[in-house]
Amino acid sequence: MDDRTRASSHEGSSVDGKPQVDSIPNTTMDHTNPKSDPDEKRRRSSAASFSVANMPPAHRARVEKSLKRKLDARCALFVLIYIMNYLDRNNLAAARLKGLQRDLRLDDKQYATCLSILYVGYILMQVPSNILINRIARPSWYIAGVMLIWGMISTLAGVVHDFTGMVLVRFFLGFVEAAFLPGALLILSKWYTRRELTVRNAVLFCGNLISNAFSALIGAGVLSNMEGTLGHAAWRWLFWIEGAITMAIAVSAAFILPDLPTNSKGFSQEELLVAQWRMTEDVGEADTDSAEQGVFDGLVMVLKDVKVYVMMLTFTAYVVGLSFNAYFPSLTQTLGFGYVPTLLMSSPPWAFACLISLLNAWHSDRTQEKFLHITGPICIGLLGFIISMATGNVAARYVALFLQASSYAGFIVFYSWISSSFPRPPAKRAVALAMINAFSQLGNVAGAYVWGMEANGFRNSYGIVTAMFGVTIIGCWIVRMMLARLNKQLEQGDITAAWEQHADVAARTAEIEGRSPEEAGVEVKRGFRYLL
Repeated sequence: MDDRTRASSHEGSSVDGKPQVDSIPNTTMDHTNPKSDPDEKRRRSSAASFSVANMPPAHRARVEKSLKRKLDARCALFVLIYIMNYLDRNNLAAARLKGLQRDLRLDDKQYATCLSILYVGYILMQVPSNILINRIARPSWYIAGVMLIWGMISTLAGVVHDFTGMVLVRFFLGFVEAAFLPGALLILSKWYTRRELTVRNAVLFCGNLISNAFSALIGAGVLSNMEGTLGHAAWRWLFWIEGAITMAIAVSAAFILPDLPTNSKGFSQEELLVAQWRMTEDVGEADTDSAEQGVFDGLVMVLKDVKVYVMMLTFTAYVVGLSFNAYFPSLTQTLGFGYVPTLLMSSPPWAFACLISLLNAWHSDRTQEKFLHITGPICIGLLGFIISMATGNVAARYVALFLQASSYAGFIVFYSWISSSFPRPPAKRAVALAMINAFSQLGNVAGAYVWGMEANGFRNSYGIVTAMFGVTIIGCWIVRMMLARLNKQLEQGDITAAWEQHADVAARTAEIEGRSPEEAGVEVKRGFRYLL
């Protein structure tokens, strides 16, 4: 039974032509608390399931449209946060063009260390942070808090005077920034179905791509006009201005970002019920953890899953291939222009990449296909690498930068592939997202040194990332074969190919869908398939 069949089976007639939602009780109670009153739980279950299951299709469509409109508007702030996340992380490359390396007396290896040390803290904190954010009721406050702290740390980069100071600032910046991306991906996966998630992830990651464009434009403006202002170098002002903007946005994030489909403010009770129904309908089981699972059970489940390790290695190779991002102004500088034209010319490729990423994600959601939508953009990036290695022609090399930036389109789809490959329980999905993303940051550590070889227009560096993209394609093919094998097991009735089921989660599923726990459990076997 697929999602459409399951949805239609719940559609019933309303009383007097009106949906019965006027007296919906509060369903944000702890559904897994064994001390809850059983009679009260049954009453709440009956009312909640009736209000959604018997909702006329046209009315449900209106509620769902309103829900997604509000949700999209609030989640749009994630894009702005991601822009600042990457601005604060990557402004070192722009500052380098205006004397940072000279003023701090850094040699090339020390500068590469300043770049790479950020990812040490970034790697260490991601899994603990996502375990925490999966268990708290107000993730919006958590995201806002860490953003405020990393904005403060970013401003400190403008006051350092030596290698040691910059290394410390970069390490702690990565340590705090680690909470944002896996946390945002987890929050989105709690609200959007598998048919909607890739596009939303693409919109989020446009913050990444736009930040590459904005960082060049902001860098050009600040570095060109603020040299010597109040006796400070222009590159110091770059850190101070961007850090201050980050802290201002952090304050608003606490009031705008959504929390969970069970307790988020700003939505009607009806919309929250539909939000929970949608996520249950999408996979066949409620998006909740069992009371039987402890704090670290998600981590244990991830460590036992072979798919995680293949995805970790594949994604790391992908990140090494994309490491040109941190050196993009330097790559553009090989065209032979001054630092202001170089920064300005660094922006259009990322704007183009943003457009390609949205189109690729939209088509991936529409077709529910992942492999080709990841490897296709990689092949386009490979073409850009080859052009950059093969010619010194300025126009051709600039076009190659557009092609290289477009390879990010597959990177975005890969994140939604992670979410759809570990859909339940949420604790496992949270750790899988964080662990795969954290391990992949080793690619950024290695990438900082890959691009230290500037001879011959970075030809040696381009050769390395070309090989890494080849490894990525092979890894994606292996993941696809693993998921196809699991789908075959599901078709043969092996429910263990999906995930382990728990009685209290089945009861919660039944509560949302208006079924018996036994029927809710068998839906996984009948309806769920991994996306290839």
